[in-house]
Amino acid sequence: MTGKHQHFQEPEVGCCGKYFLFGFNIVFWVLGALFLAIGLWAWGEKGVLSNISALTDLGGLDPVWLFVVVGGIMSVLGFAGCIGALRENTFLLKFFSVFLGLIFFLELATGILAFVFKDWIRDQLNLFINNNVKAYRDDIDLQNLIDFAQEYWSCCGARGPNDWNLNIYFNCTDVNPSRERCGVPFSCCVRDPVEDVLNTQCGYDVRLKLELEQQGFIHTKGCVGQFEKWLQDNLIIVAGIFVGIALLQIFGICLAQNLVSDIKAVKANWIKHDDGYRLLK
Repeated sequence: MTGKHQHFQEPEVGCCGKYFLFGFNIVFWVLGALFLAIGLWAWGEKGVLSNISALTDLGGLDPVWLFVVVGGIMSVLGFAGCIGALRENTFLLKFFSVFLGLIFFLELATGILAFVFKDWIRDQLNLFINNNVKAYRDDIDLQNLIDFAQEYWSCCGARGPNDWNLNIYFNCTDVNPSRERCGVPFSCCVRDPVEDVLNTQCGYDVRLKLELEQQGFIHTKGCVGQFEKWLQDNLIIVAGIFVGIALLQIFGICLAQNLVSDIKAVKANWIKHDDGYRLLK
């Protein structure tokens, strides 16, 4: 019998690893697309998409950037992993594993450098928070983020309440016409547990009082110190989260590399003949 013949040997590629990697990545793909959609929607609501120069108008961090960057990275990785596993595409699988490995080593290097240069990191964190304090009223998302941080960690400013002098609405200069002059945001206030309605004016004029008097009305500790204390108190939980993320990344890399090896092993068994292809047994 003449013509081209194909003789198959099963299985070609292990279905278990293939579809597990597909399912593993489709979750990240969907979550990444959701994060990206939320970020783009928020930018659209702010008018950033119709005026790209608005991205540079803020003096502080726009929290929407976090959704856009994280969502974009998760979408790209999820797409590469899903399609690479489903179509047995070694290029996409290699891209997925290399990119994920690069992120892993960047995270590892960041953690080591943060431990070695912790004093420099603390100074940069102070500078970062103060830059965002200056832009507090410029963006509603930034404002909500700062209020959440100050309420959650029971703090006020980077080093203390006087950091709010950096903001044009809260500074204590005589030329400041704002009603919030010499005050702090409501998120700095010590909340009364029996208070049902939030008093957003509780921080007005509070920095005109003596420091000991201020302690009865607002939190006087800085957010950098409170954040460091929170990290120390929750060290096991924080470390567990980072180790869990690292293990997931390593697991994804190993899964992709094993699938690449299986695909290459199957392809290596094929040899070309004049009458077509057959699979070596």
